[in-house]
Amino acid sequence: MSVASIAGLLRSAGLTVAVAESSAGGAISAELTSQPGSSAYFVGGIVAYDDLSKTAVLGLDPQLLTAYGSVSAPVAAAMARAARTLFHADLGLGETAILGPGGATDTKPAGLSFIALATEDGEQVRELQLQGDRSSNRAAIVAAALELIGTSVSLNR
Repeated sequence: MSVASIAGLLRSAGLTVAVAESSAGGAISAELTSQPGSSAYFVGGIVAYDDLSKTAVLGLDPQLLTAYGSVSAPVAAAMARAARTLFHADLGLGETAILGPGGATDTKPAGLSFIALATEDGEQVRELQLQGDRSSNRAAIVAAALELIGTSVSLNR
């Protein structure tokens, strides 16, 4: 789904979105704001790359990070909820990943990614197992995040 289509869906539905990104480094926010009139639906974004910014800025519980690790479904969901709350948005998107090639562990390989969307009805989390380099993994995360937003808005219209 193209960003122009998603922008149209958000505008038609009168919904706003906020983003808390980690490994995408602002690429999701950049894509969402690439459309003219994006201020009608995009209210803000935060790049919370390390654990300190996840706790200090987003307000995530440090015990959540300790229990699950920063690249996990519970952390992505918490980031999505935090984005929604901090920016008073209808939709909050959270993203965290190991882009690679470094950072991998035995249980969390390079390319492991989690994208979450929080709405007033709850959260959805998608897990991705990407196989590319940093650049292609980041592009895949952006595409998956946009698809999650678009699908959610389409289903709830």
